[in-house]
Amino acid sequence: MPKIFYAFFTINIHFLCFIIVMVHQATLEMVITDGMSVGERVVKRVFDIVGAVFGLVLLSPVFVVIFVVLKYQGFGSVIFRQERIGYHGRPFYILKFRTMVLDSEEDGVPMLAQKSDERLTPVGRFLREHHLDELPQLWNVLRGDMSFVGPRPERKYFIDKIMQCNPDYEYIYLMRPGTTSLATIYNGYTDTMEKMLIRLQMDLDYLQKRSLLLDLKIMLTTAEYIIFGKKF
Repeated sequence: MPKIFYAFFTINIHFLCFIIVMVHQATLEMVITDGMSVGERVVKRVFDIVGAVFGLVLLSPVFVVIFVVLKYQGFGSVIFRQERIGYHGRPFYILKFRTMVLDSEEDGVPMLAQKSDERLTPVGRFLREHHLDELPQLWNVLRGDMSFVGPRPERKYFIDKIMQCNPDYEYIYLMRPGTTSLATIYNGYTDTMEKMLIRLQMDLDYLQKRSLLLDLKIMLTTAEYIIFGKKF
């Protein structure tokens, strides 16, 4: 299965890259700049720290319940760690509650998460549906690996594939990765290369337009979707 997936993935990359490289060459004169001032970035970081501490304390009972349930279920460690590339291109380990069975990537070939993934455990499926698996990322936010709002962090394997099509991905390193973003809300699971490239364009657009007000709107929309069970 992984080999078939890899072949299909590679074919689609070449086709999509051809189209996107043509577009990229036609727009080389465009300059991508950060829309958020230094002062706003400082306020954003202070908010991240305060919000992460508040979230960890307030949701501590939820953490305990999920920990106990996952421990009882088995399937390895409760916390899943995976290396991602973040702020200034530095690698870090993103934290999640484990939702998949062990050895979910056969032969060591990285695979994209699917919306209805057969590798999900029964409890993991519930956690994924309600985005509870991402609660440990509050620790990533507190440490400074991530922010509440920003582009979703990706693995180097897939970043290399994306950059074959669009080297502008390097601008993503100007921002801390986020727990949510416009692309997360409106582009859904990035389970194809096409969605990855759309996500990149949305993240670059966010970089140029971002502000504290826009971040607030993104967070409120994300909270609304989670509370009312809207899928994203």
